[in-house]
Amino acid sequence: MPNIANDPNRKSWINVPENSDFPIQNIPFGVFITKEDVITIGTRIGNCAIDMGALQQLGYFEGIELTDDMFMQDTLNNFISDGKKTWRLVRNRLAELFDENNPKLRDNSAHREIIIFKVEDIEMLLPVQIGDYTDFYSSKEHATNVGKMFRDPENALLPNWLHIPVGYHGRSSTIVPSGIPVHRPYGQTLPNGETNPVFGPSKLVDFELETAFITTDANLMGEPIPVEEAEEHIFGMVLFNDWSARDIQKWEYVPLGPFLAKNFASSISPWIVTMDALEPFRVKGPEQSPTPLPYLQQKGNKAFDINLEVAIKPEHTAETIVSRSNFKYMYWSMSQQLAHHTINGCRINSGDMMGSGTISGPTEDSFGSMLELTWGGQKPIQMNDGSERKFINDNDTVIIRGFCQNEQVRVGFGEVSSKLLPAINLKF
Repeated sequence: MPNIANDPNRKSWINVPENSDFPIQNIPFGVFITKEDVITIGTRIGNCAIDMGALQQLGYFEGIELTDDMFMQDTLNNFISDGKKTWRLVRNRLAELFDENNPKLRDNSAHREIIIFKVEDIEMLLPVQIGDYTDFYSSKEHATNVGKMFRDPENALLPNWLHIPVGYHGRSSTIVPSGIPVHRPYGQTLPNGETNPVFGPSKLVDFELETAFITTDANLMGEPIPVEEAEEHIFGMVLFNDWSARDIQKWEYVPLGPFLAKNFASSISPWIVTMDALEPFRVKGPEQSPTPLPYLQQKGNKAFDINLEVAIKPEHTAETIVSRSNFKYMYWSMSQQLAHHTINGCRINSGDMMGSGTISGPTEDSFGSMLELTWGGQKPIQMNDGSERKFINDNDTVIIRGFCQNEQVRVGFGEVSSKLLPAINLKF
C-alpha cells in the first residue's frame, strides 16, 4: 500500500507556520481533552489539533474498517492493535482530507467548527496505556563516558556491551506526558567518605535525553520477533526524558541495576510520530564491531536522523540550551532492541514502550545528561542568567525538542517539558 501521506509537495488548507514540527507530512497521533471535557484521539497540523473522534462520527473515515468508537477512546491502544495497514490507511485519508485542493471539509464550516481546535485550547494526555516499559542503554558514547567515570577508564565498556542491547525492565506507572511536574525524589545515598547510608531527597537529579518507541501486539509468548520484521511492529516514536537521581543510583545499582533512582518519573512528548512519517529520514547507523550474532544482524539503513536538543529554564529567567545531539549516533537500532527483547519469547503488547537509553554524541556539547555534560559535577554549566548548574535545581524546567529535516520537509515531535519541584515534605 503506498504511503501517499509523505508527499513532500502536498500542502494543507490549514496554515502551517514556517519551521513547524507538524506539517501535513507528519500527521502524528495523540489523545487530548477539550474545554468541554471531551476526551478524543486526534492528530495535529500546524497549530491546530484535529478531533478524529468527530471525524469518524461525521463519516470521514468511511471505507476504512474501524470499530465504531475507534477514535472516541482515551488511549491509542486499540488503534495501534489494528496494525500497520490500518495506521497507513488512516494517515493517508487524513492527508487527503486536509490537502489544500480537497474541498470536502475545507468548505464545510459547520464541520470544521466541530473538528478543529487551537492547540492552546486543548490539554494533551498520555497517548497510550503503557503496560510495560523497558529502558535500553544503547549509546556507545554514553556507556563509555559513564564507564570512565565509575570504573576503569581503560575498560569503560563492560564485556557484554558490544554484543547485546543492554536494557532493564522499568516502571510504567510514573510515565507522564509533557507539562506534568515532577518532585525531587527521596532515597538512600552513601555520601563520599561515609560507610553508612543516609536517607533524604536526592541532591543529584538529572535528565536523560532519550527517545522511546511504541509497539503494537507483536508476538505470542515464546515467539521471537526477527530483526528484519521488527519495524513492522513499531507504531511510532516520542521524545523521552528519563529522570534520574544519580546519588541514589550510585548506591543502589549494584548488583541488579536501576531501581528508585529511575522509577520516580519519566516524561514523554504527547504526539506519537509514526514510523511512516520518519521514513524519509533514514540513515546508516554506526559500524558495529564485532559483528553481532546472527539474530541481531541487520541490513539497510536502520538509524534515523533526528536532531535533538535539551534546554534548562530556571523559574524566572530564559532557557539555556545545554546539549545538541542526534538519534543517529545510537549504536543499537530499535530493530535490534526489539529482536533482542523477544529472542527469549518475551511477549510484546500494544502500547508497550521502549526507551532508547541516553543519547550522547561524540562531542562534549552533544552529551545527553548532566552527569556527562558536567562530568559528575566537576565542570558546572554556565547559564544565561549567570547561575551555574551541576545537576538540576528545584523549579528548573527541562525541555527536550526533536525534529527531522531534509531539503524538502521538516517533521518533528514538538517538545517534552517538565518542571522539577522540591521534594515533598515527609513526616515520620
